Amino acid sequence: MSGRESQVAAAIREAKEQRNGALIGYLPIGFPDLGTSIDAAIAMARSGADVLELGVPYSDPVMDGLVIQDATRTALERGFRLRDVFEAVRRVREAVDTPVLVMTYWNPVVQYGVDRFAADLAAAGGAGLITPDITPDSAAEWIEVSERHGLDRVFLAAPTSTDERLGLVARSTTGFVYTVSTMGITGERASLDAAARGLTERLRAQGAELACVGIGISNAAHVATALEYADGAIVGTAFVRALRDGGVAGLATVVEEIARGTGRAPDPER
Repeated sequence: MSGRESQVAAAIREAKEQRNGALIGYLPIGFPDLGTSIDAAIAMARSGADVLELGVPYSDPVMDGLVIQDATRTALERGFRLRDVFEAVRRVREAVDTPVLVMTYWNPVVQYGVDRFAADLAAAGGAGLITPDITPDSAAEWIEVSERHGLDRVFLAAPTSTDERLGLVARSTTGFVYTVSTMGITGERASLDAAARGLTERLRAQGAELACVGIGISNAAHVATALEYADGAIVGTAFVRALRDGGVAGLATVVEEIARGTGRAPDPER
């Protein structure tokens, strides 16, 4: 991002200086309803998340697990509209300083208008987009628009990517590279960690400054292991499940527990 430190990168660097690394927390906007999802995001930030990842519910969430699919389906059934994204980001940012990234499939952005979406997100105080289904070589418009509006663009890297593609991802991404593993299932921790560790090393060799890993991380021990090689750990399903089962208060408790994996001390007021 030309001439400007990414607020997401700054938050991750601060977490690395103060602790072992960053915790990035995901929740879908509009689940179980818009107001509660906003309260939940604020609670997540106050309970230990260094960066917030707010998901846009989508009718064909091919890259999401069942818990998140169910939550986004509920949000859509209860009337989620794309304009709710900007209200949610604005209200969260009015309450906390934590950077807010929006995770979205690309079609809703195109339907809304790429420049219009970027302008409205920036006006709401959003930090940028995580775009799981577009690659840098097909994202020329988004790269130009994000630069113009001062937004981060977080692309994904997978173990199947060639070194050449990883280099393109590293050069095109701002904030952090979202490092994923496509090997095995969530329960196979050893193989998943090995794949993510190897991918992170390959990304660093290609010039990636910050890499955060999301591979079914669901507790403090997983976070601690991920931060042995990555700059941040991304948690989604565990937080969505906590909100579903225990409401905002239950979510806050789980976030605080998992945040201990970053080396964060428990809040004595909780």
